[in-house]
Amino acid sequence: MPRPRPVASHPTPAGALATAPCQERIAELQTRLLRWYAANGRDLPWRRTRDPYAVLVSETMLQQTQVPRVVVKYEEFLRAFPTLESLAGSPLVEVLRVWRGLGYNNRAERLRRCAALCVARSAERAPAALPATPDGLRALPGVGPYTARAVLVFARNADLAAVDANVRRVLTHELDLAADLSPAALQAVADLVLPRGRSRDWHNALMDYGSLVLTARATGIAPRTRQGRFEGSRRWYRSRLLRTLLDDGPQDVASLARRLALDDAAAGELCEALERDGLVRRRGDLVGPA
Repeated sequence: MPRPRPVASHPTPAGALATAPCQERIAELQTRLLRWYAANGRDLPWRRTRDPYAVLVSETMLQQTQVPRVVVKYEEFLRAFPTLESLAGSPLVEVLRVWRGLGYNNRAERLRRCAALCVARSAERAPAALPATPDGLRALPGVGPYTARAVLVFARNADLAAVDANVRRVLTHELDLAADLSPAALQAVADLVLPRGRSRDWHNALMDYGSLVLTARATGIAPRTRQGRFEGSRRWYRSRLLRTLLDDGPQDVASLARRLALDDAAAGELCEALERDGLVRRRGDLVGPA
């Protein structure tokens, strides 16, 4: 396997780092992790594509959702909506039916809005395409700094550093960083250790090493945020309410309250929240999928 290219030093934000890793340590880490990845990397379906749209679908699905759950839904989703145009032109209710089982249904709604915006902007160009810059991607609904960078890394091998929980944990452990290092300082480290021209492989290596070897349990490095208990939570009731509507069609609030074992006021609040998110719509006394 070819040795990673030397890394050029880049200035870090003032005050972001007390000490930066030396070039020898950076080169050793790059070589070791890339060799490990060549022998142990996971074969995941989104790693077989260079289509920015397909990468955006995978990154959106992977937000707060485990890889095994995403694998099946990712391929199902792309069979149903293989292009930006097909997603933008499909009714939201159909998109939500395909998305069902992943949770956080507003991700599907935002992804559809992303597609619609890209198609509208493409106008006379075909096919529609995602923006090719971080700022352009961040202007899309629901696309934050990490997702914008990740799309460009995995689709275009762009020399950008994208820091998720696994990347943070591996860099913190391997470079003896403080566990409470600020996001800006951690981003500066990630920028510094990125092997130019190998961004796609590097990020896959970091993510797999963090998932399979340097887990939170193995390192004791806790994530910055923790998900609360799902069953019985507001998210759980939102998901059950939307699934009820997708399965059985429009219903009034009182019927939904009985189905969910809630009082009418609580069910009404859930409907209002889902309506604000564009996931349901009221038609007279009935609430149904948007």
